[in-house]
Amino acid sequence: MPNDKTHISDEINVYDYLCVDAFIKSVVDARALGTAFELGVIDYIVEHQPCAFDRLKTKFDIDGRGLRLLLDLLTANRAIEKSHGKITLTRQFEKAIQYRDLLEVKIEFANLVVSDFTDLFTVLIQRPDQFHHHARVFNLFDYNKCFDPSPENYERTRRWVRITTSLTKYESRACMAHHDFGRYHRILDIGGNSGEFALQICRKTPGATATVFDLPLVCDIGIEHVRPEIEAGRITFVKGNALASRLPKGFDLIIFKSMLHDWPEKEARQLIQKAGRSLAPGGTLLIFERGPIEPAEMTLPYSIIPFLLFFRSFRSPKMYREQLEKSGFKDIEVQTIDLEMPFFLITATKRI
Repeated sequence: MPNDKTHISDEINVYDYLCVDAFIKSVVDARALGTAFELGVIDYIVEHQPCAFDRLKTKFDIDGRGLRLLLDLLTANRAIEKSHGKITLTRQFEKAIQYRDLLEVKIEFANLVVSDFTDLFTVLIQRPDQFHHHARVFNLFDYNKCFDPSPENYERTRRWVRITTSLTKYESRACMAHHDFGRYHRILDIGGNSGEFALQICRKTPGATATVFDLPLVCDIGIEHVRPEIEAGRITFVKGNALASRLPKGFDLIIFKSMLHDWPEKEARQLIQKAGRSLAPGGTLLIFERGPIEPAEMTLPYSIIPFLLFFRSFRSPKMYREQLEKSGFKDIEVQTIDLEMPFFLITATKRI
């Protein structure tokens, strides 16, 4: 299928969520918008627009100069507009706020790790091993904390799982727009996190069941995440370490979504081999990953900083194609999907 966004026909264009990055172009934009969310200013404007300046000043007990600066920054960012002394959201921001969960998560994620870019970028370029030891982003995604069920470890794990869940919620819809999941009945999502991708598939494919394989604490959080949904009975979680543990078998679709880049090339190849052994003959292996960042061909907003820190991890599809061929797969197809950065979707069939 060609990379043509116009072919998508759904109730909501699956690419519409990309509009949120337009409001997180700079650290100033992100910080002002984050503060407006934290204080409740955005919510109040949504409920009471058009809203007067004095009304906001009284409601939030902010001095006039502070509130004026905040509103001026939001105006410069095209989140709000002022006319005849009244404040309203812009049409563009009214669209973006439909994806508020993603907007807030992207602001939070970038704010959490921006010091890795501002303080450690030279180290990242020159001494990546040292960067790994000092960067906040690797402290956030500390998978070693996903085994011992202590309150502290659950809290740490929940924080990054919430970020990845929000990203997956929207990225998975773009993936499903480019691949027919309706043909599958038993699905395994390796490193499937909170089960959000499995949940999206099960919503769209009533006859499918899904198994999520991930680290123990991640699975516990995933069970909580899907429990309120009507599809929860069709989603199961299996705890383990994908590289060290035995994978369940008999699936007609196995997914690696934003997972293989976490591993060095040798281990990523091993995971593809293991997945091949768990896949039923004739089944499909699907890889959905970010590709290499190409700064010369795109404008990089502030919200892209967390992913820029992983630039060495995002591979071209070539290595995955080579390993799939070595592992005996056929009908290997690669699609490029342009989201906030390049993604690729690889599918391959296990020989019968």
